[in-house]
Amino acid sequence: MAEFDFSQALSEAQAKYNMIEKALDPDALRTRVGELEREASAPGLWDDQEHAQEVTSRLSTLQGQLKRLDSARSRLDDVATLEEMGREENDHDTLIEAQNEVESIGKDLADMEIQTLLDGEYDERPAVVTIRSGAGGVDAADWAQMLMRMYLRWAERHGYKTKVMDTSYAEEAGIKSATFQVDAPYAYGRLSVEGGTHRLVRISPFDNQGRRQTSFAAVEVIPLVEPTDHIDIPDSDIRVDTYCSSGPGGQGVNTTYSAVRITHLPTNIVVTMQDERSQIQNRAAAMAVLQSRLLVLRHEEEARKKKELAGDIKASWGDQMRSYVLHPYQMVKDLRTGYETSQTQSVFDGDIDGFIEAGIRWRHQQRQQERAEAEGR
Repeated sequence: MAEFDFSQALSEAQAKYNMIEKALDPDALRTRVGELEREASAPGLWDDQEHAQEVTSRLSTLQGQLKRLDSARSRLDDVATLEEMGREENDHDTLIEAQNEVESIGKDLADMEIQTLLDGEYDERPAVVTIRSGAGGVDAADWAQMLMRMYLRWAERHGYKTKVMDTSYAEEAGIKSATFQVDAPYAYGRLSVEGGTHRLVRISPFDNQGRRQTSFAAVEVIPLVEPTDHIDIPDSDIRVDTYCSSGPGGQGVNTTYSAVRITHLPTNIVVTMQDERSQIQNRAAAMAVLQSRLLVLRHEEEARKKKELAGDIKASWGDQMRSYVLHPYQMVKDLRTGYETSQTQSVFDGDIDGFIEAGIRWRHQQRQQERAEAEGR
């Protein structure tokens, strides 16, 4: 094993900190924190609870960023002093402590660096995730439900608030589709790299002959729409159907026409919502999701037009973006980034940060490459 080079590790950590500090701009952060603190302490803030929650959530996020920056700066100074002291006194234990600390700082800075890469137009927003079963019959429906659990567990690990907005249960097992919201700053920026087709290979628990089955499920991630987005939807562009909710929920939910299906006629986008007891609440939630999808559609059309004007139309990520193999070996592998792990159960329990971070770095590289190609024309 190569000898640990403390000076190089410290230099790399310092360079990464400088890059993060430049990207996050702590002076601007402090100014914004001061503005939000004054707004948060204003009388009557909680008269508008939705706005108040936005203010306090944003304030907490920025305060956390500042605290991590200040802590990293202090730790870099302290670890340099610690290593120097250990070297002067020839204290092996102190040198090992300094080595462990600079490695820990490096890992924390790598996590902070991800934040600087979330610079998309909607990356700061909460996310709305929809999972749909694909090819594979009952196994695919079961797989869709496994994916839903995986993402909800991921959110739980981070302390993010979630809300299941709609679930369509399959007849034998699993789900046909489900939509849920992840209410946290930058939830869309992080989860958007999860969009695509997820493939599962396993011995089917629904096959009495124990044969291997390949199943597919699609994950769609959109940003939560905000009032300032101005997505106007004329009543003439939509068809609204109501029906009885299905699945768990109690007699009051299952026997009234509270569920809502909205079809956007120009695009044929369909949104269903049945989580709320009230038809009015379900309609409002469905309209919010429809607006979010139309917002993404508009954004994609604008990006497509720019590429067409540049004379270069590239394929997107492609359909199949990740494989989960449980037989004949254990492996989860992202086909875009190459990131993989054999700890499949941990992944299903929500340990997917490695995949998300690799996806964010991959996407950032793709964007940089596209910008460089555009500038070179």
